Parts: sequence; C-alpha cells; structure tokens
Amino acid sequence: MLIKFPKPLVVVSQCLGFEACRPDGELFRSQSVEKLSRWVNFIQVCPELSLGLGVPRDPVRVETHENGLRYIQQNTGRDITEDLDQFAHSFLDDLPEVDGFIMKSRSPSCGLRDIAVYAGSVPVQAGTRTTSLLGELIASRFPDLPREDEGRLTNYRLREHFLAWLFAHAELREAREVGTLHALIQFHARHKYQLMACSPKRSKELGHIVANHDQKTPQAVFSQYEEALGQAMKVAPRLAANVNVLMHCMGYFSKLLSGKEKRYFLETLEDYKERKVPVSVPVGLLKSWIVRFGEPYLEGQSYFSPYPEELASVVGTGRVRKPGRKR
Repeated sequence: MLIKFPKPLVVVSQCLGFEACRPDGELFRSQSVEKLSRWVNFIQVCPELSLGLGVPRDPVRVETHENGLRYIQQNTGRDITEDLDQFAHSFLDDLPEVDGFIMKSRSPSCGLRDIAVYAGSVPVQAGTRTTSLLGELIASRFPDLPREDEGRLTNYRLREHFLAWLFAHAELREAREVGTLHALIQFHARHKYQLMACSPKRSKELGHIVANHDQKTPQAVFSQYEEALGQAMKVAPRLAANVNVLMHCMGYFSKLLSGKEKRYFLETLEDYKERKVPVSVPVGLLKSWIVRFGEPYLEGQSYFSPYPEELASVVGTGRVRKPGRKR
C-alpha cells in the first residue's frame, strides 16, 4: 500500500544550513534538517538577523541582572531583550498553521533549552540553563506540537518519535481542512496502534472524542482531538506499550502462522523486553507477515509507516547530550 504523506510545515532556525547567519559568519549544517528538506516545507527564522544585527556580529548571551535575565551583546553591552521579545511575539503572530519546530541548539535567541546563563564574564553556576524568549513563547503557544533542536535529533530514538509526531499532525491538519467527522474517523483508525504505543490511556480518550457522543460540531471535535493528540504523543512509545501493540497485531495472524513461527515471534518479543534487540526486529517480522498475508488494515497503520521510508535511519547516537557537555 502506497501511503501519500502530506508535507509538514516546519519552523526552522535559518542557520541550520540555509544561510550563514551565525555571529561568526559560518554556516552550520544539520544532516537531519538536510534530509527533511525534500519532505517538508520550511519557514526559516533568525531573530538576530531579523533585528538587523548583521553578520558577523558580537555574540549574544543571557546574563543575570537585578531586573531578571537580560540578552546582552557580549562586547558592546547592548541590551536587546525587549527587541527579541517583540520580535518573538510578532513572528509567531504572523505564522500560518504549522506542524512543528526545529531550532538551533543552545542559541540565546531561538534555542529551546540548555542555554547558559552568565553573571558577568562567567556562567552563574554549572547546570544553570534557560530558554530563549522565542523558545519560551513557542512552548507556551504551541504546547501540543513537536519541537526539537538539531542536537537532540542526532539521537535516533528522539528523531524517530519527532518525525512520527510531525507527520501525524500534518495528516490531522489535512483532515481538518476536509472538515468532516468521517475524515477524523479515518485519521484515528490509521493511527490507532501508534497512539496505543504512545499512551494507552490517551488513546482511549481520543476514541471517545471521535465517537462524539455529545453531538459537537466537527470544528469543536477537531479542536478537542488535536489537543488530546498532542498530549498523547508528547512521550515516545515505551517498552510495555510497544509489547502490547505488537501482541495485538500478532493476533491478526495467529491462525495463519505455524507453531514454529509463533514461537520465534514470541522469543523475539522476549529479546525486545530484555533489551537485547530494538523494537524494529519484532516490527519487521510483523511487516513481513502483512506483506505475505495481505492484511490491509495493518498495512495502513502509521505504527508501521509513520513517515516516508526515505527518512528512516538508525544512524546517530542512542544518547542525548547533557547540558553543558561539548559536542
């Protein structure tokens, strides 16, 4: 079954391969962003460039002052806090409906987390970190959208979940443009097992929303569903939830498999439980049976095809960089 994926609309830091707008004039390349360029539409942003600070320029850093955190150009002492705040509000006010954010890691003007805080010429203390004004506003205005920085996307597990969430939201946006409850029901059916893997509890809640027992308008149902979807997909699938989904899916083939095949699958599942193999191993077995037996419902499940296959990759680290650690 050929799945046609919509193109997500993603806000991205301009310095991530688009323009040499960093303070030192260098272009920073992100493999994750480069790979995505064919499959998404980007909206680029660089707050400092938009404020006319130029390239090259004195770097900005976050400093503690009597009246709170201030964003100061290091060598000139220029305070651009109000300018950055005004830009952040104006930029987000003018955004069309987007599906996610990829921001430059630890950037004082657009980073989402882990930005060093200084007191004078030295950091306040090890481990003291903050968020940029734009990053903070993104989190408050778009709590139900996926957002990551390019550094964390080098972790293949985080990257896989970010992509699944990103493309799911783009599909939901398309369904909402259709505007019918039937379109939402189709969306929910396709993402049934993906949602079960992320949050069994939220998955049931989403099912109740789709059932629409209160006879709400389609617009109201979509709004309620979108918020609950964001809450459901905030956390990547956990081991126990994955096992539950895998067993559910194996049930589709229980009468078609030999005893030896069933035992092998269950042994593979035990290996996954004991973290001897990744989840892709039992998933791969199920996908082979989907093809072999022609199971149409599972073939269309986003759990098996959450995003374009060309984006799939296990390249990268399995760990997330800790704050303060050099890359």
